[in-house]
Amino acid sequence: MSQRTAHRTTRIAACSAIAAAVAIAACTFQLPGKADLPEGSVLLQLTPAGEFRPNDGRELEPGSWRIDAASAQGVIQRFKARGKPAVIDYEHQTLHKEKNGLPAPAAGFMRDLRWVDGQGLFAVADLTARARDLIAAGEYLYFSPVFEYDEKTGTVRAICMGALTNDPGISGMQPLSLVAAASAAFLPQPPQEPSVNPLLKALLAALGLPDNTTEDAAITALKDLGPLNKLKARDTAALTALQLGADATAETVIAACTSLRTAQAAAPDPAKYVPIESVTALQGQIAALTARQLDADLEAQIKPALADGRLLPALEGWARDLGKKDMAALTAYLGAAKPIAALTGTQTGGKPPVATATGDQQLSAEELAVCSAMGISPEAYRKAGASIATGAAA
Repeated sequence: MSQRTAHRTTRIAACSAIAAAVAIAACTFQLPGKADLPEGSVLLQLTPAGEFRPNDGRELEPGSWRIDAASAQGVIQRFKARGKPAVIDYEHQTLHKEKNGLPAPAAGFMRDLRWVDGQGLFAVADLTARARDLIAAGEYLYFSPVFEYDEKTGTVRAICMGALTNDPGISGMQPLSLVAAASAAFLPQPPQEPSVNPLLKALLAALGLPDNTTEDAAITALKDLGPLNKLKARDTAALTALQLGADATAETVIAACTSLRTAQAAAPDPAKYVPIESVTALQGQIAALTARQLDADLEAQIKPALADGRLLPALEGWARDLGKKDMAALTAYLGAAKPIAALTGTQTGGKPPVATATGDQQLSAEELAVCSAMGISPEAYRKAGASIATGAAA
């Protein structure tokens, strides 16, 4: 595995050990060439100001790393809170030692962090004599900081450590120089109150920014006004729809929306409910249709039964009442009844009855029906009747 490949693998492994929303980046910056280095502390640039990107092909979700004066103060405070200096080693061996088992000697230590407007974040560092000799001999040309950053925004969050390396990692970074920490030309001067004209101060206040906001931060805020204007237009449309004035407070808007939701919840859904008058009329129509259908069904059952003798005329009223209550029972009764032939025709075939030789009258239709039901002939019925009459006379 090449030196660069091993270096990137270590950075990826280090990233996986950090919380999900935080990543670690190791980047390199050029050191001075063969030159005498001053004794004592040196000032090492850790990051440039604003946005900066890797040049080793890695893809960043936010597109670039970034740091400004405001976020740098958070980095500096976290560095001070750790309570111990950050190590500077060779080729990030501190990150590799668990895998390769080799020692990770220190090349120096970062004692403090400083922000320099327009230049970026710097470390006040002490280098070992060996590290100074290697740099002076040209064996190391770059300094590589290792820092945590937010994976979603790319904002630098904390400085972890650094290394002397020959694997550059930042695109477009100017060569850095090691200078004495006591050199006032490179150290940040005591903060002074910036001079801000009233118009710019009012503009920053309207954007919700402090007076000491950097130019880059102010420009970024102005670019964000597009979505803000869209939100204002949406707010105006909402106020108009709710019939509220432009001076309506948030509480008033919330109350109006709550009232509207309550009214909508109380109103019946026309897709689920119909007027009671329509339901009543429909019920009446259904009842009338049902009655007509029942009458038609009764006629279809009773009329043929009367015609073929399965139902006597005297039982018609009873049959109709039964059918209205239980059509199935009426149907079953008429289905089991036997037709009475005497009720479907006449024994004389439509001819007038002929008197018998004995002078007796012909039987009536009812008597003929009885004969048919009992299976006896009219003569036998007459004889039986005569015998009954003789017995009664005796």
